[in-house]
Amino acid sequence: MREKLGILVCVLFVLCGSCLGRFLVEKNSLKVTSPDSLKGVYESAIGNFGVPQYGGTMIGSVFYPKSNQNGCSSFEDVEASLKKKPGGIPIFLLADRGECYFTVKAWNAQNGGAAAILVADDRNEPLITMDNPELEDASPDYLQNITIPSALISKDLGDRIKKELAKGEMVSINLDWREALPHPDERVEYEFWTNSNDECGPKCESQLDFVRDFKGAAQILEQKGYTQFIPRYITWYCPDAFKSSKQCKSQCINQGRYCAPDPEQDFSKGYDGKDVVEQNLRQACFFKVANESGKPWQWWDYATDFSIRCPMKEKKYNKECADQVIKSLGSVWGYLFLHAVTPLGADLKKIDKCIGDIEADVDNPVLKAEQEAQIGKGSRGDVTILPTLVVNNRQYRGKLDKGAVLKAICSGFEETTEPAICLTQDIQTNECLTNNGGCWQDTTSNITACRDTFRGRVCECPVVQGVKFSGDGYTHCQASGALRCGINNGGCWKETKNGHTYSACIDDHTKGCKCPPGFKGDGVDHCEDIDECKDKLACQCSDCKCKNTWGSYECSCSSNQLYIHEHDTCIGKDSVTEYSWNFVWVIILGLTMAGFTGYALYKYRIRRYMDSEIRAIMAQYMPLDNQGEVPTHTPV
Repeated sequence: MREKLGILVCVLFVLCGSCLGRFLVEKNSLKVTSPDSLKGVYESAIGNFGVPQYGGTMIGSVFYPKSNQNGCSSFEDVEASLKKKPGGIPIFLLADRGECYFTVKAWNAQNGGAAAILVADDRNEPLITMDNPELEDASPDYLQNITIPSALISKDLGDRIKKELAKGEMVSINLDWREALPHPDERVEYEFWTNSNDECGPKCESQLDFVRDFKGAAQILEQKGYTQFIPRYITWYCPDAFKSSKQCKSQCINQGRYCAPDPEQDFSKGYDGKDVVEQNLRQACFFKVANESGKPWQWWDYATDFSIRCPMKEKKYNKECADQVIKSLGSVWGYLFLHAVTPLGADLKKIDKCIGDIEADVDNPVLKAEQEAQIGKGSRGDVTILPTLVVNNRQYRGKLDKGAVLKAICSGFEETTEPAICLTQDIQTNECLTNNGGCWQDTTSNITACRDTFRGRVCECPVVQGVKFSGDGYTHCQASGALRCGINNGGCWKETKNGHTYSACIDDHTKGCKCPPGFKGDGVDHCEDIDECKDKLACQCSDCKCKNTWGSYECSCSSNQLYIHEHDTCIGKDSVTEYSWNFVWVIILGLTMAGFTGYALYKYRIRRYMDSEIRAIMAQYMPLDNQGEVPTHTPV
């Protein structure tokens, strides 16, 4: 009776936490491209296993087997191979719902060579999320080795596809995950809904493996400001009718406010649910203090080390072991948090203060906030699947794997703002390596408008060495602005011949190309020499002789004549000499006259100045002629 009551309490924990909740099915787009009778866009529900191609698409042809139509058996002896043939497109297996777990269908399809699996619903209902089975003996290798994407489609669409296949039609489908997650800006915000419990079977094992594998990537993204990460923990409250029961007291803290199921589902042995809640709270408080210090990524170190050093199996799942982990991390960092001004003990006290009295009949601010965060808002439903991630306020679907989760996070960045880790070969395919992505390219200067992104590529005219190129990015890009001629000559014509170089690019022009003087053409692809002699543009005097050169011309006269370019005329050399001497004499005469005039003016001004000085001195001693007599007065 005691065990049945305990199980009932656990069930009520879940029901009370989710009865008023809102579960949203995460979907991706399914587009049928042929035949015409099925063309259109349909919804499909993303399975919570395998690897959805977040940010990408997958094109394939549907195959529906004549036998083993529910996919519950191996496809090794199927009448047609599911494997992609050379030159063929990927095969999507269509399987009926029922008879076995969704994951078994996906596993058999993958082993048969299918690129993806579509499960047709067997009833008319809203789409649901296909999840992993809740079995203690489920092999973690079997679950974690599913790598193909999966999707649940409606019964109506499944029946229509089967009908077309029965008529011999080829059904082509494009699975599209590009809009499965929002990608509004250059930073991704994500939550990891986790649990410190390590005795919940395969799910706990895969969760711990994920934390250890993903730690390095998560810390790099967080330290460089690409992401904002928050760890989250699910708790439930105990129903009022059971708060005084031993089961409720053993699974809850703070008088039934925050509860977790028994780790072993056995109330008579091992750790209790309240132990799990307490350690979850400790991890949440660790993150809170670390985040306040500006080092939120250190949560990954603590969670990893605690799972390794304090497992339940070794009876170390307690506060003493947790404190030892914190202290050891503090010795590595110098302090618990680098650049902290308080000693290590003070930070441990902050964590203990955050945890508070777990027996008190009061709310814990941290856990209360966690319960509120479980409730879905906007486009996000309630968090009911554990462990899981919420990326840009949208729940992640797929297996908990470093590569799969990193793809999901990378798809959350605005295109062209992704960090370098999202553009590695392990994460995505560089489309610019094939035919330059169909973008403009200058092979001479090795300049391209193709820019690789996680979602594909963009054709965008580049900026090279401070010089901006402008154009559509697909067929044309041209350098503009100052210094543009230094990059591939600004995209203008340029040629060297006979030691002379001419260019149609002008640095003080922000854009455009213009053939230099002596040439004509568009300035971009060609400029051809102008024959000034043939076109009679120069050397038109009667005695002139014209010779065209590349980019210019030469004018000459007879042996006793000299060509004057400014006047386009020829004059005799003697005349030039006489003219030159006359010109020199005129200059000398002019300078002489200017000298005499200047000297005379100088003498005149000096004399005037001396006269005025002498008169001023004499005025101090005697009256001058032009001064009036000073009247005198005789006393009477």
